[in-house]
Amino acid sequence: MTVLDEKSGDMEPPKRTSRLVRGEKLRDSKKVERIPIKVINLDDSPKKPDWLRIRLSNSDKVSEVKTILRSHKMSTVCEEGACPNLNECFSNGTATFMIMGDICTRRCPFCDVGHGKPNALDPDEPKNLALAISKMKLKYAVITSVDRDDLRDGGANHFVECIDAIRTTSPHIKVEILVPDFRGRMSIAIEKFSKSPPDVFNHNLETISRLYREARPGANYLWSLKLLKEFKINNPLIPTKSGLMVGLGEKKDEIFETMRDLRDHGVEMITIGQYLQPSKSHLAVQRYVHPNEFLEYSKYAKKIGFKSDACGPLVRSSYHAEKQIFETAVVSSTLKSKR
Repeated sequence: MTVLDEKSGDMEPPKRTSRLVRGEKLRDSKKVERIPIKVINLDDSPKKPDWLRIRLSNSDKVSEVKTILRSHKMSTVCEEGACPNLNECFSNGTATFMIMGDICTRRCPFCDVGHGKPNALDPDEPKNLALAISKMKLKYAVITSVDRDDLRDGGANHFVECIDAIRTTSPHIKVEILVPDFRGRMSIAIEKFSKSPPDVFNHNLETISRLYREARPGANYLWSLKLLKEFKINNPLIPTKSGLMVGLGEKKDEIFETMRDLRDHGVEMITIGQYLQPSKSHLAVQRYVHPNEFLEYSKYAKKIGFKSDACGPLVRSSYHAEKQIFETAVVSSTLKSKR
């Protein structure tokens, strides 16, 4: 893979083929042509190893979950992000709901969610989301969203409305939110979340600092760390969580360093999984990380004080999220009893 900076002048970058149209979702090459750093994939990608091959199944439960989601006009990151665990999670009656539409204002070249000019927020979405979760009889719900840089609060108030609606219809449920970085809107977002906090606050760092410009254009490594820290300062009893991808060209020591950065900013839960290329237009996989290396990350996470970790080739940020919060609660209880 070659990464080309438009400013370098070494090669002529692809031309943008059209202007953004509200409600039109750009995918694959049409999405990534709009970033300042161009991705040119060469024919030298590593072969996918056996440990990443999964057996797909279309159970009745998967069909039932999809029917409920469609009937309430809900999107999931499981489907939009082409998650490899979709069948497993849907079969178990769990899903990660994606609010505020399926069009993102960012255009990260690792992500399969479409880019464009989003539609206005649906005022009925909190109610529809709550009804879908109630019908699925969930005990734990993960709510995420596209980036909405077009909104004054980045969508924070809509998140809160969804949390409140869910707890009204399902009072015993645990709610985890996986939020964007609220670039330029951090104070507003944290103020709103502090009035109606989730049970887990999750924001993915995604990758190491060195790879941010090519993997997360428009985002900032230090800003993301600050968001996690500021939320924790304002909500000390709420667990904070973050996730990383590997296989983008990072070194093992850089992952360890990033894990330390997260702990230094008060993060208690972590997930680390293998990056998988959604299409030939996205960032290429530089290497497939062996399961033994994930065991090293898990061991190191425990060593430096993470209360819960999920590290493995197919792990995604919300994978088995309900188990992680249970582990965090157990560790917290154990630590208190030792004092």
